[in-house]
Amino acid sequence: MDFYVSKLGANSNGSSWQSAFHTIQQALLAVPDDRGGHRVIVRPDTYVEANLYPSHRGAAGAYNELVGDFDGRLGSGTSGWVVIDSGDPKAGFKSYDWWGTIRSYSKGWSPAHTGEQFSSIIWDRWAFRRLYATGGDAGIFFDGTDKVEPFSVLVEDCMSIGRAFGGGVASVLSRTGEPITFRRCHLWALDWWGDTAGAYVRVENPAMPDRPDILFEDCTMVGPQCSLKGGNYGFKTSMWIRAKNCRLVTLNFSQPHGTPTDGIVQSVQEGKYMKAEFEDCTLMGYKVFGVKVEKGTESQIQYITKGACLAYVQFQQEVPKGFHRLGHWPVDVFQALLPPAPPRRATVLQNKEMVRRNMCELAPIVWQNRLCHVECVRPPTGGAVKDYYLRLVEAGTGQELARFAEGYSLASALVHAGTLYAFAARFENNDWNDVTAFKSADLKNWASKVVVQQEREHLFNTSVCRGPDGFVMAYESNDPQYPPFTIKFAVSKDLENWTKLPGAVFGTNRYAACPCLRYVDGYYYMMYLEHRSPLHVFETYIVRSNDLKRWWLSAANPVLAVDGLDEGINASDPEIVEVDGKTYVYFSVGDQLTWMNVKRAAYTGPMREFFAHWFATPGIEDVGTAAARR
Repeated sequence: MDFYVSKLGANSNGSSWQSAFHTIQQALLAVPDDRGGHRVIVRPDTYVEANLYPSHRGAAGAYNELVGDFDGRLGSGTSGWVVIDSGDPKAGFKSYDWWGTIRSYSKGWSPAHTGEQFSSIIWDRWAFRRLYATGGDAGIFFDGTDKVEPFSVLVEDCMSIGRAFGGGVASVLSRTGEPITFRRCHLWALDWWGDTAGAYVRVENPAMPDRPDILFEDCTMVGPQCSLKGGNYGFKTSMWIRAKNCRLVTLNFSQPHGTPTDGIVQSVQEGKYMKAEFEDCTLMGYKVFGVKVEKGTESQIQYITKGACLAYVQFQQEVPKGFHRLGHWPVDVFQALLPPAPPRRATVLQNKEMVRRNMCELAPIVWQNRLCHVECVRPPTGGAVKDYYLRLVEAGTGQELARFAEGYSLASALVHAGTLYAFAARFENNDWNDVTAFKSADLKNWASKVVVQQEREHLFNTSVCRGPDGFVMAYESNDPQYPPFTIKFAVSKDLENWTKLPGAVFGTNRYAACPCLRYVDGYYYMMYLEHRSPLHVFETYIVRSNDLKRWWLSAANPVLAVDGLDEGINASDPEIVEVDGKTYVYFSVGDQLTWMNVKRAAYTGPMREFFAHWFATPGIEDVGTAAARR
């Protein structure tokens, strides 16, 4: 049985992308039995979750799976990493004992650890694929705590980062023919202090086994203290670790009288408790082998080398027999520290360019066969009435054609029957109020009229388009019935007399703002600003509807995401215009506080093709509407 996780889903039963759960933990708890063969499929996104656990184990020959749709082949509509961030969404990296991606807990570990004991053994016979785990004390790491039982797990193509441990296992036993396996993974530890390693292993065999307990294949293991560690303080249990085609990089090349590491590969208590097998591996660091406690026993570490085993160490250190000493910096190995880049998300927008600096809102229109911009001139905050106004400029030359609407901003614009209409909010009492329409046929004589009045709310950005039966306005509200902000709708026959559309409210469950509305081929398409928590970024999403009440999200969202330092945390406040068969999408970049600029990107085709592209995969009904709340 498959279960789906996506922040775009309805968060109902998780049986499809449309009904997908919003969190990974919800999907793990939905696994119905221990017969195995179940799969949790996650849409690429960032999930701030920690201490994950399933309701059931997998089964022999039928592992359960937790898999990210890295390349989009599983139908999520997008590609990229599934990031599982165990950090504190407000404070940052949560380096705290027994806090990480995978749930395990030792009651009484410290006076502060008063919760109930919990063992990672529940993850027995699960497979992890295409995940990026970070933000806590350990990445994809399994601790059996008080349940030292046979345990098998498969981790493939993952990036796994922790303060103490990038990945590995502790307090478990292994199975013959079913070794614990990490394949094509990047395992990073971030701390020098305490018990830490890129890959950590503690299998509780009373004597050295006759076969490997754990296999690392084509993995990169990185840490400042060591890359691979076995055992623990006071433990006298044995383990056999096999590494094939791996890169072990310990970020310490100190001097002997400085703060050198005990070794790239370490046995904690005593050398004889570790057996390590290397095939076609490269090791980098201060020295190859070491022991933390009984330091004179490092020669007792049993090891096997096969194929080309290379070591690049501090020049005064010996290289054990079976390893070939490298005298040059292995550039290719060091470069391999980087995880593989995810497939670039397909985008039809090209040639991003800066259009206007020190401005947040700008509406492109075609006026008398010329591309023009209605610019919203205003300070970031405060100011006098005279500091707020609109101006029409020719896009190519920057020539000002008109200046009007003093005291107004957050405008959209439309040209109809040779007349320019602008719809703007009035800045008064340090807030935004109502929607006022301005119109002129000659850019000299302007008429104005309040066309939408606020009701126990304030009104902000607008967008107006022609529909099948007249005109439609989308307007942004901070109606206290919903989280700020939401988008409401009104209709008009003549652009001057407007009627609010009852029951048409979008964004009732989240921040949704800055609408850009168009009607094409039987659908209303709306681009808008999404603030997807907990990430503090503002992106442009797209939805469509045939009645303005029920809306469908594009599975390929976002349309625009932050890309580069010059975009800050913002790729939002969208506007769109078609000129000579080519479509331009304008958007704001900046930090939402002190600086904002306007960019645009181009689609080499008409607007109808651009909109249709985003729904090549069936859309997902948005549950954040007034219609869905009924």
